[in-house]
Amino acid sequence: MNRSRKGKPPKDANQLATEIVRPSTEEPAKESPEEQSKRSPISEYLAEIGRKGGLKGGRARAKKLSKKQRLEIAQRAAQQRWKKHAEID
Repeated sequence: MNRSRKGKPPKDANQLATEIVRPSTEEPAKESPEEQSKRSPISEYLAEIGRKGGLKGGRARAKKLSKKQRLEIAQRAAQQRWKKHAEID
């Protein structure tokens, strides 16, 4: 959907209403089978591997760390977040 409009809005209220309603009632464009097959099997495989790692990454890392290590990481993260606020003020 094109969010930016170029030029002036139409003076006719009906045309303006049509422009506003049309994007919400149109069917979204679906990928054709040709576009879906453009991805190589290797890239599809790598995307699946990355998805699996992303789903369990943070939890698996947290299980491996000790409580002290998690605390240190959390404290460093909090310091960085507050550092940003100090720079703005």
